[in-house]
Amino acid sequence: MIIREKTGFFELLFATKGSVLPRILPRITAISLLALLIVWIDRLVISLPHLDTAPFAVFGIALSLFLGFRNNAAYERWWEGRKLWGQLVADMRALARECAVFLPKASQRQEVLRKSLDFLHLHRANLRRIPPAKAMRDSSGDDFSQAPHPPCAALNAVSETIAQAAPDGFARKALTERLSSIALAQAGCERIATTPLPYVYSLLVFRTTYLYCLLIPFALLEDAAWMTPLFVAIIAYVFFGLAEVTEELAHPFGETVNGLPLDAMCRTVEISLAPHLGISPPPPLQPQDFYLS
Repeated sequence: MIIREKTGFFELLFATKGSVLPRILPRITAISLLALLIVWIDRLVISLPHLDTAPFAVFGIALSLFLGFRNNAAYERWWEGRKLWGQLVADMRALARECAVFLPKASQRQEVLRKSLDFLHLHRANLRRIPPAKAMRDSSGDDFSQAPHPPCAALNAVSETIAQAAPDGFARKALTERLSSIALAQAGCERIATTPLPYVYSLLVFRTTYLYCLLIPFALLEDAAWMTPLFVAIIAYVFFGLAEVTEELAHPFGETVNGLPLDAMCRTVEISLAPHLGISPPPPLQPQDFYLS
């Protein structure tokens, strides 16, 4: 995620970190060069068809509405992912406090919290599709990376520890309800990660965007003349940019510059749980070149 204060006009105008421009620039360049070729042929070789702009205005409005709808759907996925991780952070903090209330032995409380940290890091790895062993922090000393579903294995271990350590049924019930809330947030994140936006949306956006950008030069030949490539580049930037932003937001747990900062949120939980574990809290993660992972 990009963490950056509001900048000045020129910094905003030329900022590339967090922008989709580097990825869509080759496409914009190709479309603009094609538009330049069309103008050159029309002016110096042979007259090409000059189309009316009215159909393109209607086409452009329809395409914009469709891109806006798809962008809203992608942003909803991004925002839901952020809310679910916010819930996880709150539940982990609440679990630490409840352990302090219901579990009499410090060693038992710390075992539950260490395994809970293992779960959180393995959950992050599962969402980002990175090897579980790479995400393990060796918090509890147990290796869950070889389990069929490492995050669930860690959460099951937390549940087993609570079942053995809780002194009575009320304590077990309260702590189990907390684990259920954590599992519910986990399932919500996995639902987002494993259910992408329908492929037909991407296909339709790809085809209609290219079709529009390839045909629009013929509508600008009459009035824009040699300025046609510039206007085509602006149009391509808007439509290709919206499509690319949608792709990033539709995958909120990725390691892209606009993905959610899962590493930083895991570190936040580590800082919150450090006093309960009797260790010094680690420093919070800071953005590197405006990027917080």
